[in-house]
Amino acid sequence: MPIAFKEWAVTVRALAEGEQLITLRKGGLRVVGKPFRLAHERFFLYPTFDHQPGDLVRESHQPELRRALEEGVWSDGEPMLGAVASGAPVQQPDRVRIRAWAEVAGHFTIADPRCVEALSPFYVWTPDYAEKRLGWRRHQPLHVLLLRTYRIPRPVTVKVREEYTAAQGWVELQRELPFEGTPVLSDAEFDRASEEIRAITSEAGQPVLA
Repeated sequence: MPIAFKEWAVTVRALAEGEQLITLRKGGLRVVGKPFRLAHERFFLYPTFDHQPGDLVRESHQPELRRALEEGVWSDGEPMLGAVASGAPVQQPDRVRIRAWAEVAGHFTIADPRCVEALSPFYVWTPDYAEKRLGWRRHQPLHVLLLRTYRIPRPVTVKVREEYTAAQGWVELQRELPFEGTPVLSDAEFDRASEEIRAITSEAGQPVLA
């Protein structure tokens, strides 16, 4: 069965549109004391709607919060945007749309807030929120995953199963999905951006996967 990586719906949209190239991790979702482990290097992107306060997304991407609701399908109607943006608990969708997959093109660990700030052109969160991820569990480094993202030819709707909502960052999807599609950035665009990301992380980070 194909593996999927959990990420906020607004972040999945940004990755699938080529507006974000990295993601940051320190631990599993809601798993206290458990460090992040890169268990897979190629995976589908699974949108989540938990704990997604709108003020953690930079102002230029606030409109994307409404579009992010398109990543879920609710039988009783989608939740109010205000509830989702505030980070309040919302009813989980009955289905989610899988529209992209990614492969890890680089994996680095960093511990310098200046590095997090320098990487801000490559994510849609506020730099303040990204730095908070760095500050959480200070004894652990922050993992930076450089992702090459591909849009699949046609979004696939997947039923949300109980095991998908467990406190973990990976889910095993109960249906076949092909790793095919079009990269969201051209080779030249991605190479330029990845060179800059590698230069930033090399100054204050440690490569895990070159």
